[in-house]
Amino acid sequence: MRWDNLTADPDHRRADDAALFGADAVTTRTFDTPEFRGITFHEIRARSIINRVPGASRMPFEWTVNPYRGCTHACVYCFARRTHSYLDLDTGIGFDTQIVVKVNAPDLLRRQLASPRWQGEHIAMGTNVDCYQRAEGRYRLMPGILAALRDRANPFSILTKGTLILRDLDLLTQAAQVTDVGISVSVGFTDAELWRTVEPGTPSPERRLDVVRTLGERDIGCGVLMAPVIPFLSDQPERLRATVRAIAAAGATSVTPLTLHLRPGAREWFMAWLARHHPHLVPRYERLYADGAYAPTWYQRRITRQVHELAQEYGIGPVRAGAARRVRPPEPAPPPAPQSPGPVQLSLL
Repeated sequence: MRWDNLTADPDHRRADDAALFGADAVTTRTFDTPEFRGITFHEIRARSIINRVPGASRMPFEWTVNPYRGCTHACVYCFARRTHSYLDLDTGIGFDTQIVVKVNAPDLLRRQLASPRWQGEHIAMGTNVDCYQRAEGRYRLMPGILAALRDRANPFSILTKGTLILRDLDLLTQAAQVTDVGISVSVGFTDAELWRTVEPGTPSPERRLDVVRTLGERDIGCGVLMAPVIPFLSDQPERLRATVRAIAAAGATSVTPLTLHLRPGAREWFMAWLARHHPHLVPRYERLYADGAYAPTWYQRRITRQVHELAQEYGIGPVRAGAARRVRPPEPAPPPAPQSPGPVQLSLL
Protein backbone atom coordinates (compact mmCIF):
# COMPACT_ATOMS: atom_id res chain seq x y z
CA MET A 1 0.00 0.00 0.00
CA ARG A 2 1.13 3.52 -0.69
CA TRP A 3 0.89 4.83 2.88
CA ASP A 4 3.47 7.58 2.45
CA ASN A 5 2.08 9.75 -0.32
CA LEU A 6 -0.22 12.03 1.71
CA THR A 7 1.71 14.88 3.27
CA ALA A 8 1.01 17.43 5.97
CA ASP A 9 3.02 18.29 9.04
CA PRO A 10 1.62 19.14 12.49
CA ASP A 11 2.01 22.86 11.78
CA HIS A 12 -0.29 22.52 8.74
CA ARG A 13 2.48 23.31 6.22
CA ARG A 14 2.68 21.06 3.17
CA ALA A 15 5.99 19.30 2.70
CA ASP A 16 6.82 16.63 0.14
CA ASP A 17 8.81 14.58 2.60
CA ALA A 18 6.43 14.68 5.57
CA ALA A 19 4.07 11.69 5.40
CA LEU A 20 0.91 11.48 7.45
CA PHE A 21 1.99 8.01 8.55
CA GLY A 22 4.43 5.33 7.46
CA ALA A 23 4.00 1.66 6.65
CA ASP A 24 5.95 0.69 9.75
CA ALA A 25 3.24 2.35 11.86
CA VAL A 26 0.36 0.24 10.50
CA THR A 27 -1.25 -2.58 12.47
CA THR A 28 -3.82 -4.64 10.55
CA ARG A 29 -6.68 -6.28 12.44
CA THR A 30 -9.82 -8.27 11.74
CA PHE A 31 -12.60 -9.06 14.20
CA ASP A 32 -14.65 -12.24 14.01
CA THR A 33 -17.93 -10.66 15.06
CA PRO A 34 -21.06 -10.36 12.93
CA GLU A 35 -20.93 -6.57 12.64
CA PHE A 36 -17.29 -6.58 11.48
CA ARG A 37 -17.08 -9.81 9.51
CA GLY A 38 -15.28 -9.25 6.22
CA ILE A 39 -13.87 -5.89 7.32
CA THR A 40 -10.16 -5.19 7.76
CA PHE A 41 -8.96 -2.37 10.00
CA HIS A 42 -5.60 -0.69 9.43
CA GLU A 43 -4.66 1.02 12.67
CA ILE A 44 -2.19 3.85 12.16
CA ARG A 45 -0.64 6.60 14.22
CA ALA A 46 -1.25 9.76 12.22
CA ARG A 47 1.21 12.65 12.20
CA SER A 48 -1.47 15.29 11.60
CA ILE A 49 -5.20 15.28 12.26
CA ILE A 50 -6.37 18.80 11.38
CA ASN A 51 -6.57 18.98 7.59
CA ARG A 52 -6.94 22.07 5.43
CA VAL A 53 -9.64 21.86 2.77
CA PRO A 54 -8.23 22.49 -0.73
CA GLY A 55 -8.84 26.01 -1.96
CA ALA A 56 -10.79 24.81 -5.00
CA SER A 57 -13.30 22.94 -2.84
CA ARG A 58 -16.96 23.95 -2.75
CA MET A 59 -17.10 23.26 0.98
CA PRO A 60 -18.08 26.20 3.23
CA PHE A 61 -15.35 25.48 5.77
CA GLU A 62 -11.55 25.44 5.78
CA TRP A 63 -10.51 22.78 8.31
CA THR A 64 -11.59 19.18 8.91
CA VAL A 65 -10.84 16.28 11.24
CA ASN A 66 -11.28 12.76 9.85
CA PRO A 67 -10.42 9.96 12.29
CA TYR A 68 -11.23 7.28 9.67
CA ARG A 69 -10.61 6.58 5.99
CA GLY A 70 -13.01 4.29 4.21
CA CYS A 71 -16.53 3.74 5.51
CA THR A 72 -18.64 0.72 6.37
CA HIS A 73 -21.79 2.66 5.49
CA ALA A 74 -21.01 1.46 1.94
CA CYS A 75 -23.05 4.19 0.23
CA VAL A 76 -22.67 3.45 -3.47
CA TYR A 77 -22.52 7.16 -4.36
CA CYS A 78 -19.96 8.29 -1.74
CA PHE A 79 -17.72 10.97 -3.24
CA ALA A 80 -14.90 10.06 -0.84
CA ARG A 81 -14.27 6.73 -2.58
CA ARG A 82 -11.49 8.22 -4.67
CA THR A 83 -9.44 9.00 -1.56
CA HIS A 84 -8.82 5.27 -1.13
CA SER A 85 -6.90 5.23 -4.40
CA TYR A 86 -4.33 7.56 -2.81
CA LEU A 87 -3.36 4.60 -0.62
CA ASP A 88 -3.47 2.05 -3.46
CA LEU A 89 -6.71 0.70 -2.01
CA ASP A 90 -9.74 -0.26 -4.08
CA THR A 91 -12.39 2.48 -4.36
CA GLY A 92 -15.23 -0.03 -4.64
CA ILE A 93 -15.59 -2.87 -2.17
CA GLY A 94 -12.21 -1.93 -0.67
CA PHE A 95 -13.57 1.45 0.40
CA ASP A 96 -16.39 -0.35 2.23
CA THR A 97 -14.23 -3.01 3.91
CA GLN A 98 -10.66 -1.65 4.28
CA ILE A 99 -10.93 0.95 7.04
CA VAL A 100 -7.99 3.11 8.12
CA VAL A 101 -8.26 4.06 11.80
CA LYS A 102 -6.19 6.93 13.20
CA VAL A 103 -5.96 5.50 16.69
CA ASN A 104 -4.08 8.48 18.11
CA ALA A 105 -6.57 11.05 16.79
CA PRO A 106 -7.82 12.37 20.19
CA ASP A 107 -4.35 12.88 21.70
CA LEU A 108 -2.98 14.33 18.48
CA LEU A 109 -5.90 16.75 18.16
CA ARG A 110 -5.44 17.93 21.73
CA ARG A 111 -1.79 18.73 21.02
CA GLN A 112 -2.54 20.50 17.74
CA LEU A 113 -5.31 22.60 19.29
CA ALA A 114 -2.83 23.74 21.94
CA SER A 115 -0.26 24.79 19.35
CA PRO A 116 0.36 28.56 19.19
CA ARG A 117 -0.08 28.26 15.41
CA TRP A 118 -3.68 27.17 15.78
CA GLN A 119 -6.08 30.12 15.88
CA GLY A 120 -9.26 28.35 16.97
CA GLU A 121 -10.91 28.13 13.55
CA HIS A 122 -14.06 26.12 12.94
CA ILE A 123 -13.49 22.37 12.40
CA ALA A 124 -15.92 20.26 10.37
CA MET A 125 -16.24 16.50 10.92
CA GLY A 126 -18.03 13.85 8.90
CA THR A 127 -17.53 15.70 5.65
CA ASN A 128 -15.30 13.06 4.07
CA VAL A 129 -16.31 9.76 5.68
CA ASP A 130 -18.67 9.35 8.61
CA CYS A 131 -16.99 9.74 12.00
CA TYR A 132 -19.89 7.78 13.53
CA GLN A 133 -19.70 4.80 11.21
CA ARG A 134 -19.86 1.31 12.69
CA ALA A 135 -16.12 1.22 13.51
CA GLU A 136 -16.58 4.05 16.02
CA GLY A 137 -18.49 1.66 18.27
CA ARG A 138 -15.28 -0.31 18.78
CA TYR A 139 -12.57 2.37 18.59
CA ARG A 140 -14.38 5.18 20.46
CA LEU A 141 -12.31 8.00 19.02
CA MET A 142 -15.03 10.66 19.04
CA PRO A 143 -15.41 11.08 22.84
CA GLY A 144 -11.75 12.09 23.09
CA ILE A 145 -12.04 14.33 20.04
CA LEU A 146 -15.14 16.08 21.41
CA ALA A 147 -13.54 16.49 24.83
CA ALA A 148 -10.47 18.11 23.25
CA LEU A 149 -12.64 20.55 21.28
CA ARG A 150 -14.75 21.29 24.36
CA ASP A 151 -11.74 21.94 26.56
CA ARG A 152 -10.34 24.45 24.05
CA ALA A 153 -13.81 25.95 23.33
CA ASN A 154 -13.08 25.33 19.66
CA PRO A 155 -16.12 25.64 17.34
CA PHE A 156 -17.00 22.54 15.34
CA SER A 157 -19.70 20.80 13.36
CA ILE A 158 -20.64 17.19 12.67
CA LEU A 159 -22.41 15.68 9.68
CA THR A 160 -23.46 12.06 10.14
CA LYS A 161 -25.74 9.23 9.12
CA GLY A 162 -24.84 7.36 12.31
CA THR A 163 -27.08 6.96 15.34
CA LEU A 164 -24.00 6.40 17.49
CA ILE A 165 -23.76 10.16 17.93
CA LEU A 166 -26.41 9.82 20.65
CA ARG A 167 -23.83 8.02 22.79
CA ASP A 168 -21.98 11.35 23.06
CA LEU A 169 -24.95 13.56 23.95
CA ASP A 170 -23.44 14.71 27.24
CA LEU A 171 -20.20 15.78 25.56
CA LEU A 172 -22.09 17.62 22.82
CA THR A 173 -24.18 19.42 25.43
CA GLN A 174 -21.09 20.44 27.37
CA ALA A 175 -19.35 21.68 24.22
CA ALA A 176 -22.41 23.69 23.16
CA GLN A 177 -22.23 25.57 26.46
CA VAL A 178 -18.80 26.98 25.64
CA THR A 179 -18.58 27.19 21.83
CA ASP A 180 -20.53 27.05 18.59
CA VAL A 181 -21.63 23.49 17.76
CA GLY A 182 -23.49 22.58 14.56
CA ILE A 183 -25.06 19.14 14.05
CA SER A 184 -26.52 17.91 10.77
CA VAL A 185 -27.91 14.49 9.95
CA SER A 186 -27.92 13.27 6.35
CA VAL A 187 -31.29 11.95 5.12
CA GLY A 188 -31.68 12.13 1.36
CA PHE A 189 -34.89 10.12 1.10
CA THR A 190 -37.19 7.93 3.16
CA ASP A 191 -37.91 5.14 0.65
CA ALA A 192 -37.00 1.87 2.42
CA GLU A 193 -36.28 -0.17 -0.70
CA LEU A 194 -33.96 2.47 -2.13
CA TRP A 195 -32.17 2.81 1.22
CA ARG A 196 -31.48 -0.93 1.48
CA THR A 197 -29.72 -1.03 -1.89
CA VAL A 198 -27.98 2.33 -2.10
CA GLU A 199 -26.94 2.81 1.58
CA PRO A 200 -26.72 -0.78 2.83
CA GLY A 201 -24.47 -0.16 5.86
CA THR A 202 -26.33 2.83 7.31
CA PRO A 203 -29.07 3.06 9.91
CA SER A 204 -32.49 3.44 8.30
CA PRO A 205 -33.77 6.93 7.49
CA GLU A 206 -36.32 6.55 10.28
CA ARG A 207 -33.60 5.88 12.85
CA ARG A 208 -31.62 8.86 11.60
CA LEU A 209 -34.67 11.08 12.00
CA ASP A 210 -34.98 9.73 15.54
CA VAL A 211 -31.52 11.20 16.12
CA VAL A 212 -32.78 14.59 14.95
CA ARG A 213 -35.75 14.28 17.30
CA THR A 214 -33.63 13.25 20.29
CA LEU A 215 -31.12 16.06 19.79
CA GLY A 216 -33.97 18.54 19.66
CA GLU A 217 -35.35 17.19 22.91
CA ARG A 218 -31.95 17.92 24.46
CA ASP A 219 -32.06 21.50 23.11
CA ILE A 220 -29.35 20.75 20.55
CA GLY A 221 -30.65 22.09 17.26
CA CYS A 222 -30.12 19.69 14.38
CA GLY A 223 -30.44 20.41 10.66
CA VAL A 224 -30.92 17.84 7.92
CA LEU A 225 -28.78 17.65 4.83
CA MET A 226 -31.22 16.15 2.33
CA ALA A 227 -28.51 14.39 0.39
CA PRO A 228 -28.31 13.03 -2.04
CA VAL A 229 -31.44 13.61 -4.04
CA ILE A 230 -31.00 10.83 -6.60
CA PRO A 231 -32.28 11.63 -10.10
CA PHE A 232 -35.19 9.49 -11.32
CA LEU A 233 -35.18 7.48 -8.06
CA SER A 234 -35.91 9.92 -5.23
CA ASP A 235 -36.68 13.18 -7.06
CA GLN A 236 -40.35 12.57 -7.88
CA PRO A 237 -42.59 15.28 -6.33
CA GLU A 238 -44.41 12.78 -4.09
CA ARG A 239 -41.12 11.35 -2.79
CA LEU A 240 -39.67 14.79 -2.15
CA ARG A 241 -42.82 15.67 -0.24
CA ALA A 242 -42.71 12.50 1.86
CA THR A 243 -39.08 13.14 2.78
CA VAL A 244 -39.53 16.80 3.71
CA ARG A 245 -42.67 15.96 5.69
CA ALA A 246 -40.75 13.36 7.72
CA ILE A 247 -37.86 15.77 8.29
CA ALA A 248 -40.25 18.43 9.56
CA ALA A 249 -42.03 15.95 11.83
CA ALA A 250 -38.68 15.07 13.41
CA GLY A 251 -38.18 18.69 14.44
CA ALA A 252 -35.25 19.57 12.17
CA THR A 253 -34.16 23.19 12.40
CA SER A 254 -33.41 23.34 8.68
CA VAL A 255 -33.30 21.28 5.50
CA THR A 256 -30.70 21.70 2.78
CA PRO A 257 -31.10 19.68 -0.45
CA LEU A 258 -28.07 18.43 -2.35
CA THR A 259 -28.35 16.68 -5.68
CA LEU A 260 -26.28 13.57 -6.35
CA HIS A 261 -22.83 14.29 -7.73
CA LEU A 262 -20.61 11.62 -9.23
CA ARG A 263 -16.90 12.27 -8.93
CA PRO A 264 -14.32 9.87 -10.33
CA GLY A 265 -14.16 6.76 -8.16
CA ALA A 266 -17.75 7.15 -7.02
CA ARG A 267 -19.03 7.48 -10.57
CA GLU A 268 -17.78 4.07 -11.70
CA TRP A 269 -19.08 2.31 -8.58
CA PHE A 270 -22.48 4.01 -8.72
CA MET A 271 -22.95 3.38 -12.44
CA ALA A 272 -22.15 -0.30 -11.94
CA TRP A 273 -24.79 -0.42 -9.20
CA LEU A 274 -27.25 1.39 -11.47
CA ALA A 275 -26.66 -1.10 -14.28
CA ARG A 276 -27.47 -3.98 -11.92
CA HIS A 277 -30.54 -2.51 -10.23
CA HIS A 278 -31.97 0.01 -12.73
CA PRO A 279 -30.43 -0.70 -16.16
CA HIS A 280 -33.10 1.32 -17.95
CA LEU A 281 -31.78 4.47 -16.23
CA VAL A 282 -28.19 4.15 -17.43
CA PRO A 283 -28.70 6.11 -20.69
CA ARG A 284 -30.55 8.87 -18.82
CA TYR A 285 -27.68 9.20 -16.34
CA GLU A 286 -25.12 9.28 -19.11
CA ARG A 287 -26.98 12.21 -20.62
CA LEU A 288 -27.64 14.02 -17.33
CA TYR A 289 -24.00 13.75 -16.20
CA ALA A 290 -22.41 14.05 -19.62
CA ASP A 291 -20.62 17.30 -18.72
CA GLY A 292 -19.00 16.15 -15.48
CA ALA A 293 -19.58 15.20 -11.87
CA TYR A 294 -22.53 17.50 -11.25
CA ALA A 295 -26.06 17.46 -12.62
CA PRO A 296 -26.93 20.44 -14.84
CA THR A 297 -27.60 23.72 -13.07
CA TRP A 298 -31.24 23.78 -14.24
CA TYR A 299 -31.82 20.42 -12.58
CA GLN A 300 -30.14 21.41 -9.30
CA ARG A 301 -32.16 24.63 -9.17
CA ARG A 302 -35.40 22.77 -9.80
CA ILE A 303 -34.76 20.36 -6.90
CA THR A 304 -33.69 23.17 -4.58
CA ARG A 305 -36.80 25.20 -5.39
CA GLN A 306 -39.12 22.24 -4.83
CA VAL A 307 -37.54 21.31 -1.50
CA HIS A 308 -37.54 24.90 -0.26
CA GLU A 309 -41.21 25.30 -1.14
CA LEU A 310 -42.08 22.07 0.67
CA ALA A 311 -39.96 23.05 3.67
CA GLN A 312 -41.77 26.36 3.92
CA GLU A 313 -45.10 24.56 3.67
CA TYR A 314 -44.16 22.28 6.56
CA GLY A 315 -42.80 25.11 8.68
CA ILE A 316 -39.04 24.61 8.60
CA GLY A 317 -38.14 26.86 5.68
CA PRO A 318 -35.06 26.80 3.47
CA VAL A 319 -31.54 27.40 4.65
CA ARG A 320 -28.54 28.29 2.59
CA ALA A 321 -25.96 25.56 2.15
CA GLY A 322 -23.52 25.33 5.03
CA ALA A 323 -25.60 27.38 7.45
CA ALA A 324 -25.61 24.58 9.99
CA ARG A 325 -21.82 24.76 9.93
CA ARG A 326 -21.53 28.53 10.13
CA VAL A 327 -19.49 29.86 13.01
CA ARG A 328 -21.00 32.71 14.97
CA PRO A 329 -18.64 35.61 15.66
CA PRO A 330 -17.68 35.80 19.31
CA GLU A 331 -19.85 38.08 21.39
CA PRO A 332 -18.03 41.14 22.76
CA ALA A 333 -16.84 40.72 26.30
CA PRO A 334 -18.94 42.64 28.86
CA PRO A 335 -17.26 45.73 30.33
CA PRO A 336 -15.49 45.09 33.61
CA ALA A 337 -17.58 45.70 36.69
CA PRO A 338 -16.57 48.81 38.63
CA GLN A 339 -14.49 47.95 41.60
CA SER A 340 -15.60 49.20 44.97
CA PRO A 341 -13.05 51.56 46.46
CA GLY A 342 -10.97 50.29 49.36
CA PRO A 343 -10.54 52.07 52.65
CA VAL A 344 -9.45 55.72 52.27
CA GLN A 345 -6.86 57.36 54.51
CA LEU A 346 -8.26 60.65 55.77
CA SER A 347 -5.95 63.61 56.25
CA LEU A 348 -6.28 66.48 58.67
CA LEU A 349 -4.39 68.81 56.32
